[in-house]
Amino acid sequence: MYQALYRKYRSKTFDEVVGQEQVTVTLKNEIASGRIGHAFLFTGSRGTGKTTCSRIIAKAVNCPNQKDGNPCGVCELCRGIDEGSVLDVVEIDAASNNGVDDIRQLREEAAFTPSQAKYRVYIIDETHMLSTAAFNALLKILEEPPEHVIFILATTEVHKVPATILSRCQRFDFKRIQPEVIKSHLLSVSRQEEIQLDEDAALLIARLADGGMRDALSLLDVCRSTAAHVSAAVVTQAAGLAMQDCLFDLAAAVLEQNPAKMLEVMETMHQASVDFEKMCTQLIGHYRGLMMAKALKNPEDVVPNLPQDMEKLKEQASHYSLPQILYCLTALQDCLSRMNRTSQPRTELEMALIRMGSPEMDRSAQAIEARLDRLEKALASGLALKAPASQNNQMPDREEAISPQPKEKSVEKQKPVSMDVDLSDIPREKVEPFRPWAQVLEQLSGINRPLCGALADSKAYQLGDLVLIDCESKFFLSLIRSDEQAKKAIHQAFQQACGRDFRMGPFNKEKYAVKEEQKDPMAALLGQMERAGVAVETQ
Repeated sequence: MYQALYRKYRSKTFDEVVGQEQVTVTLKNEIASGRIGHAFLFTGSRGTGKTTCSRIIAKAVNCPNQKDGNPCGVCELCRGIDEGSVLDVVEIDAASNNGVDDIRQLREEAAFTPSQAKYRVYIIDETHMLSTAAFNALLKILEEPPEHVIFILATTEVHKVPATILSRCQRFDFKRIQPEVIKSHLLSVSRQEEIQLDEDAALLIARLADGGMRDALSLLDVCRSTAAHVSAAVVTQAAGLAMQDCLFDLAAAVLEQNPAKMLEVMETMHQASVDFEKMCTQLIGHYRGLMMAKALKNPEDVVPNLPQDMEKLKEQASHYSLPQILYCLTALQDCLSRMNRTSQPRTELEMALIRMGSPEMDRSAQAIEARLDRLEKALASGLALKAPASQNNQMPDREEAISPQPKEKSVEKQKPVSMDVDLSDIPREKVEPFRPWAQVLEQLSGINRPLCGALADSKAYQLGDLVLIDCESKFFLSLIRSDEQAKKAIHQAFQQACGRDFRMGPFNKEKYAVKEEQKDPMAALLGQMERAGVAVETQ
């Protein structure tokens, strides 16, 4: 019967354990000196050697031919423990045996002396899955076990283990194995198995394994079945990274604000039978890669990509800003959490992609930050910004870049950005002071006090049904352009103070002049007669 590579090449001694020297050296010294603890706690991510080291300890403490802390591996006890035939070494899966009755049975068995070996060893895997009652039942015997009993607890989530248990164990942390170390081991295994494995393919497997040797060997097993010659392309296909180009296309479509292209790429991935939740997860991984490429000098160590894909990732990251990437990651994470609660995951992902390409549709702080960052980049690159004409008293939200290249023909002078209307068609003429402005501000103070405060020193002028606001507060200008509630508040104040609504626009001192108030000659004559003491009655 065929044996999987991760089982066939499981370490038999401490010296064979790869990448965990900080653990194996200490354990060897303890066993060699005879100062063996009664309880060990192994913690770390999956596939890093916790269960393997537990079995090696069980062999080493019982092996009659032990040398320098390592078991001999050939005696009857060592072979029996490897085969699982020695009853004195018990492995318990706490994920399925997590009740208090299971631990009570363990306590009863622990009282008996070993039948074959020197020590009775209990290996409790996935310890964090034990119930509260089971932990309480384990606590007393863990604190004062019989002299012939050793406990080894292994867990991937040490934070779920009670402090009372932790304080009674020797803790060993298993680190993620470095990609270069995994790569060397994979090449060694491939030579022994006569597998043709390329170095770049071995490195890609090592990065995809995320620090776990077992995952790396399992993926090598799959690649070996896929093709006789394991290249980087074979690893890409076996690991499900074949749709990487689609992820780049989606990120490019988001950058270009092209919803049609986004939906086309989504349909392509759907036709390739990519699940929508997996699609969202892969997109999150892609944007994480963009974030790493933006933030780190050498992102290759933390992003599992082919060298050519890494260059494309860096190039695409150069067109994104960090706030844009963080906004997209937030939108995708929210989408993934909602997918589990809806019967239409495709719609959720489509909505998230369109929202990512149009931050102005989102009023969250991250979306506003992404829009401001895009605006700053446009200004820094020397692009002029033009606001589209408004409709139905809508403030312009999106900026449109205009090429700054000079043209041979005469170019019309750039129009000022309008808050509420396109002022290009308004003639150059004098405007009158808008007399009810004080009443408008009084009404506004009860509706939106921060907005009213921003208009404290402002003036307003009237041109037909258009009110031109003269305000130097940058806070007011940013608020009235980006906050829909602020626009509604000032229109409501017009209604309450004047009984009607007005359009709004900015007052440009270079374009408009304020009419001088003309004095009424009859009023001047009446004033002179009144000062002279002449009684005058007007009708």
